[in-house]
Amino acid sequence: MKSQELACMDIAALAPLIKGREVSPLEVMESQLDRIAALNPDLNAYTSLYPDMALAAAKGAEAEIAAGSYRGPLHGIPMAVKDLFQVAGMERTCGSRILNEGVANADATSVARLRDAGAIMVGLLNLHEFAFGPTGINPIVGTALNPWDLTRVSGGSSSGSGCATAAALAMATLGSDTGGSIRIPAALCGVVGLKQTYGLASRAGIYPLCESLDHGGPLARTVRDAALVLQAIAGVDPADPSTAQARVGDYTANLGKPLDGLRIGVPRDFFFDRLHPEIEAAVQAALRVLDDLGASVEEAVLPFNREAVRGWNTMAMAEAMTVHEGHLRDHADELSPDVNERLRLGEGLSATDFIRARQCQTMARAEMAGVLEQTPILAMPTTVIPPVPIATGTMMVGDRQVTGWRVLGQLTRLACFTGQPAISIPCGFTEDGLPIGLQLLGGWFEEATLLQAADAFEQATEWHKRRPPLKV
Repeated sequence: MKSQELACMDIAALAPLIKGREVSPLEVMESQLDRIAALNPDLNAYTSLYPDMALAAAKGAEAEIAAGSYRGPLHGIPMAVKDLFQVAGMERTCGSRILNEGVANADATSVARLRDAGAIMVGLLNLHEFAFGPTGINPIVGTALNPWDLTRVSGGSSSGSGCATAAALAMATLGSDTGGSIRIPAALCGVVGLKQTYGLASRAGIYPLCESLDHGGPLARTVRDAALVLQAIAGVDPADPSTAQARVGDYTANLGKPLDGLRIGVPRDFFFDRLHPEIEAAVQAALRVLDDLGASVEEAVLPFNREAVRGWNTMAMAEAMTVHEGHLRDHADELSPDVNERLRLGEGLSATDFIRARQCQTMARAEMAGVLEQTPILAMPTTVIPPVPIATGTMMVGDRQVTGWRVLGQLTRLACFTGQPAISIPCGFTEDGLPIGLQLLGGWFEEATLLQAADAFEQATEWHKRRPPLKV
């Protein structure tokens, strides 16, 4: 166990030790790989691992730091990314048997920026096939298991990212979020998941699902670690025109600052409808903590939300269909059945349907801007239910049987539709020991304030310190 202790540390705690040469990147990587070897065969967080490449990079980082060329808090830190990102020297599959790209010769922009910051890529992480599902169940490459209960889903689509982060199989990870695919696994695995403002970080080199809604962002064990990763990947990229207006700030600047007077809106309609009772209780308790921290917690009204979610459905299904039309035509029988079914929902949509959805998006952004003028942060649950069993994909909530893939994304789609930043942070556990997530939404390019609120809650509670009961 001792050899794996370094792998379980937070980045912010480990970085000063690496900088001061009290710990070497090689020691850290050996610790990380030992833990992966012990736990990944059961958890299935990774679709592919590259330990020799990782060890060679760790030796290089060790030499750089010894020569006085310390790059910053991510230098020598083992990371992994969803098997949707291009990583030079690694072969992307998107969790599918259809893709046959071979080994990549270039990095996705966000991966390249992490490498520039000194981070070391360990491998590629499991996902719902082609990132098109909220459960993470993948019959093609196997499902990444939830570290808190190996019979449960990790959440999708970034299932491996949530699993690996929670189980300390990487110190931080990247996932993608089109309708909640970073925040859902973060909530179900008890870690932090941040979807930054649309256009703040490049999507170049990330396999697309929906051009208008896709984001690539961090999962980490603490808010501060997520801020450090965002700091590395944020910024304009000529290869992704959506980043042309990116406004980068100092994402650690407000951490530790009090919330006195910060107005936090709680939209109860829709977001608190038909919640699992233990999720409702945990989120209500979290709101009381925010109030105790000096924030002004008050009701907020989002009258456009239901229309926005319908607009998200239209845009997502139409754009996913354009990406995968050839796959449906030539390889439909090789797709996961649920992905095949979901992709076909885009077949009957018209140009008029899509244009109306884009008009709805413009309306929702304008109305959301008005809400945020009154309450700069919005607070709500991340999911309506805890992780469902992999075997059934369903659970009972009271006397109702609830299907996971139908409901797990319903509270996370709005922030993708508007493009505003959103974060999921741990806020409790069910009686069965399953994590619960609190979701916070902020204003466009106001990640520093969003992270401030998330960090204040995190520091006032103990939920982020709990670790899955894994035997190593």
